[in-house]
This record gives sequence, structure tokens and C-alpha cells, in this order.
Amino acid sequence: MHTRTVFFVSDGTGITAETFGNAVLAQFEMKPRHVRLPFTDTVDKAHQAVRQINHTAEIEGVRPIVFTTLANMDVLGVIETGCKGMLLDMFGTFVRPLEIELAMKSNHRIGRFSDVSKSKAYNDRIAAIDFSLQHDDGQSNRDLEGADLILVGVSRSGKTPTSLYLAMQHGLKAANYPLIPEDFDRRQLPPALSPHRKKIFGLTIQPERLSEIRNERRPNSRYASLENCRHEVSEAEAMMRRAGIRWLSTTTKSIEEIATTILQELRPERLIY
Repeated sequence: MHTRTVFFVSDGTGITAETFGNAVLAQFEMKPRHVRLPFTDTVDKAHQAVRQINHTAEIEGVRPIVFTTLANMDVLGVIETGCKGMLLDMFGTFVRPLEIELAMKSNHRIGRFSDVSKSKAYNDRIAAIDFSLQHDDGQSNRDLEGADLILVGVSRSGKTPTSLYLAMQHGLKAANYPLIPEDFDRRQLPPALSPHRKKIFGLTIQPERLSEIRNERRPNSRYASLENCRHEVSEAEAMMRRAGIRWLSTTTKSIEEIATTILQELRPERLIY
């Protein structure tokens, strides 16, 4: 399989171009080489990008694929007329037809994070990340009434990465709390969580996979043994069923899939896109 080089050219961070480009490329069985060219915001930088793209085309003998999110028309013009790659201009494909359909001009904002000092959404996102870090792994029970959601599950079931993803991507204050043997002995949720049951969502995982993950952290320990993992998972699932908590298995799901399911189930009022 011939390796193709894919360029992501943006006058901002390039996150939008790369996210969209990777979603499209995921439909094909290939592993392209990625080259990021962020902050291409002047004509001079555009010429530099063109030289790099064209040099790659000459070396590899095949056209590179070029995803762009360029708001500056002068900069885009240099790329359009000069590069020898297959150009996929996201603004040209989507934004300009929408301008026609909506009978209004877009603001051609450079990047999702431009002028962050004036962005309430950005500040809310930072506050959500800070909250999620403070409430990671049951570190704090304070201000749980301010949480948008609370994840529960056994240790290493995916609570922390999911909480941080929800905070960073959607600005949600996501606390997470581990279910431990003491909770199983009491056969009920930790007392601090009981008043917030409507916000709680559970994560579980196949014991075999949990044992693999825990062995990477604490090899040959009781904590990581398959027998203990089976016991903890069984007890946690039984507790969630008794408490009427919705839950899902993270065994074969990506963080994005887990987060999407949680959002569909809980539907928090405050959600940033």
C-alpha cells in the first residue's frame, strides 16, 4: 500500500482541519503521513507551505492530500494556484455555500480559539476542566451540586479520560468517583453521591480487559487479578442496578463513543460545542 502524505493547512491551530480530515480519511484503509502547517496566516507563509507540499509531491511521485481551513482569501489563493496537491478547502466547500443559502456573510473567524479573552464559552471550558481535575477519582466531595454529571465505576474503567474529554470538548463539569470494596460492603452508593443520583452515570468494563489494564499499572497484584476484577465488576454492576443508575460498558468503546452515549442519556442543560 502506497503511503500518501496529508497536509493540514490552517491560519489557526489546525484543529478543525485535522479533526475533519481524519474523520474523512478514517473511511479508507490507509495510514497516511500527517504534516501539520498551523498559523499559515500570511502570503509568505502560504508560499512556504506550497514549496513544502510541492517538494513532497516530487519526492513521492504522487499528489499529497491537502485539507485547508483558511479564512484569508489572499493566503488561500496562493495555495489554490500554487500547490500540486489534491486540495480540499473546507471553507470553500461548506462556508461559502452557506453564506449564499443564509444570505449573510460569515465572520471568517480564524480558528476556534480566536480572541479567547472575550469568549465566555472558552472561559466556561477552562472552568469545567479545572472542576473536573479537582473532582477526579473522588478527590473532593465539595460543590458536587455544581457538577453537570458524575461518573462512577471501578478503578480503571475509563472515568478520568471521559471526564476530561467532556470538560474539554463540551465545557461540562464532570466529577468522577471510584466504587471501592467499602462501598460494596455497604451495598449502597457513597453517601456524598446519593443527593445527586439524577446526575450519575456508571461505567463498567469486562473483567478480562480490566485485569489487563490494571496489570500494566500493578503487575501480579491482587488489585489486578482476574478473580478480583470479576468480583469488583460484578458488585459495581449490581450496585448500579439497585440504585437505578444508567451505565454502559467501556470495553470496546472509544472515549468519543462513551461521551456521546452519556450526553444522549443525561442531556445536561449546559453544553458547549
